[in-house]
Amino acid sequence: MNQGNIKLKTGISKSLKSAFKLFFEKHILEKEFFRSRIILWLLALNVIANIANWIIIAIFINRLDGDIILHYNVYFGVDAMGDWHRVFLLPIIGVIILALNAVLAAYFYIKKERIASYILLLAAFMVQINLIIAAASIMMINY
Repeated sequence: MNQGNIKLKTGISKSLKSAFKLFFEKHILEKEFFRSRIILWLLALNVIANIANWIIIAIFINRLDGDIILHYNVYFGVDAMGDWHRVFLLPIIGVIILALNAVLAAYFYIKKERIASYILLLAAFMVQINLIIAAASIMMINY
């Protein structure tokens, strides 16, 4: 009886491994997702926008010992201050959102939901643009 359970478990394990291997060979090695020009353009725009965000912050951030203004509100004035390295959370959030949306876009693209994958990558690009605006605002407030 014990041997039957082992065979069953290894059979399930082997079938799961073969399914993953088949998925990897079919969709990743053949790069079906990366053959679309729209996908390539959207991914390139996302990466360029995120790199621009890193560069804006790296060039203009003043590495001081004191706190810098992280958020300014018209009604309340300065409502968030902190160390200079906290500004780098903006591009990190951009990378995380881009990675999640790219994975979801690849999944939907493989499932023949092309429009959904385009919308996910376009939404990630809009987030990148908003993060650039936020980083530029923080730089303008502090200088």
